[in-house]
Amino acid sequence: MECVPNFSEGRNLKKIKKIFQAALRQAQGEPARVFGLEYNKDHNRMLFTIVGAPSDVLASVFAAIKTATQLIDMNKHHGEHPRIGATDVVPFVPVAGVSLDDCVLLADKLARKVAKELKVPVYLYEAAAKKPENKSLADIRKGEYEGLKIKLRKPDYGPDKLHPTAGAIVIGARKYLIAFNVNLNTADVSVAKKIAAKVREKGGGLSGVKALGFKVGGLAQVSMNLTDFEKTNFDAAFAAVAREAEKFGVEIKGSEIYGMIPLEALVKAVKNSFKAMTFKSDQVLEKRIYENQRSKD
Repeated sequence: MECVPNFSEGRNLKKIKKIFQAALRQAQGEPARVFGLEYNKDHNRMLFTIVGAPSDVLASVFAAIKTATQLIDMNKHHGEHPRIGATDVVPFVPVAGVSLDDCVLLADKLARKVAKELKVPVYLYEAAAKKPENKSLADIRKGEYEGLKIKLRKPDYGPDKLHPTAGAIVIGARKYLIAFNVNLNTADVSVAKKIAAKVREKGGGLSGVKALGFKVGGLAQVSMNLTDFEKTNFDAAFAAVAREAEKFGVEIKGSEIYGMIPLEALVKAVKNSFKAMTFKSDQVLEKRIYENQRSKD
């Protein structure tokens, strides 16, 4: 399975490295792989990917969570991205040989461990949610860290108060998610917010799309989470943002995929964008080489 923990630190390189290395060191003793470190100063956020067997992934991500709990003080944290804790969200995703139900069980196990050993309140979301109101990550993070300091909603596990410095944490299980950002050639963040409101599913836009508008690097950004790339892939999301931006007389400066994505999302983009309907992942040379090597092993 895959795990993509998100932490509320994107500016202090020493802290970023310590959190990442904690997961890496643990994984070296277990057959898990840790890679894809990314961080952003404006969002003040970092993430990376852990892949392996469930128990190995759990050990690696817990080491990172423990380190983040020790290093990050949410009372001093400011950034564009919504967040409620030092370790903000930890999703488990089935890749091969495991089911979404397996991920739910692991999410619950990690939640209990975090609550018991680190004394951090935990909310379970998406497929692992124990309460209907906690299914959506956006609903859990409503009011963010500052709001929870005033009034803490009852967590699924852990104390009924925020950790003094690490806040709270959201843990869950879900399908693949593609984090996709489109940067506009304007500093007017209101344009990004209006476009985000149009393209997100909640506003009657694209299926499986969550979107917000931010100002990043001096430019307006439409930041999207594509929760089901089989319904709406990143190329379709890009086209929708471009159409809306044109109405404001704004051009697209560039876009970025944040974190790892499945190969099939790239295949789908090729099919859609180039009308290459017969294209398949087996035509990717590196995939065939990798599969051939694995069969020899």
